[in-house]
Parts: sequence; structure tokens; C-alpha cells
Amino acid sequence: MKENKDRIIIASDVNERDGIGVEIYRNNELIAEIFRDDTEKTRTIQIFKENISLNSMEEFIQIFKKEIPWEFIDYQNE
Repeated sequence: MKENKDRIIIASDVNERDGIGVEIYRNNELIAEIFRDDTEKTRTIQIFKENISLNSMEEFIQIFKKEIPWEFIDYQNE
């Protein structure tokens, strides 16, 4: 069985930040992360590769929008 070298991992983080995001791997290399931070009420992109094409970045954003709920979790009103 062949390992998929291109993959998307959905990951939550509750240590230094609190939220959920997607990690995008190409050829087993982490190249970008898009993260929804529920504490800061922000959505950010962190890139780990010097150049990423606009088409690829648009694809990554669509994956994020499909996989991660858009609404922030409001811990103050729970």
C-alpha cells in the first residue's frame, strides 16, 4: 500500500492558542496551515514554503472553508 504524500490533516490546538485548523502537506512536507483561533476570533494562514501558487492557496482556503466550521466558539456565552 502506497502512502499518500499529499494530505490534509484537521487539527485542534488548545495549548498556546485555542481553535482548529487544517494542515496541508505536499510530498510529505508541511507547506501551509490555516487556523481558526476561537480566543482571538481570527483566521490566519501560516506558510512553511517560500513560494505557493495563488491557485494552490485558493484551493487550501476552499478546503478550510469546507472542513472547518466558520463560526467561532464563544466560551463566554456557554
